[in-house]
Amino acid sequence: VQLQASGGRSVQTGGSLRLSCTASRRTGNNYVMAWFRQAPGKEREYVAALRWSNGGTYYKSSVRGRFTISRTRDHDKNTLFLHMNRLEPEDTAVYYCAASAGSPIVSMFADPGTYDYWGQGTLVTVSS
Repeated sequence: VQLQASGGRSVQTGGSLRLSCTASRRTGNNYVMAWFRQAPGKEREYVAALRWSNGGTYYKSSVRGRFTISRTRDHDKNTLFLHMNRLEPEDTAVYYCAASAGSPIVSMFADPGTYDYWGQGTLVTVSS
């Protein structure tokens, strides 16, 4: 499975962006797709996740209310989105999409080791 992320660019504080991640195929029946990010000099951190079978969404607390994870409504396509509003300089990072091969439980969503497939990353820079 190949994941292709796009949409990152430079924006000013308070701006909005939409990231996209297209998967070459689905990875299973109840898999999870997620967004992570990695700021310079920091570890990769979880941002949000979506269970593909039922559309259930989950968020890191600091982005809840500002970011929205969603999926394409076209069941023939496998595209994940991250709508980011009210962006802050602290949101500056390379954003990665990821997909699981299996059906992880919710408590595992924030663990990068849960995911079997990763995209190449797209850079988001928020300037003050």
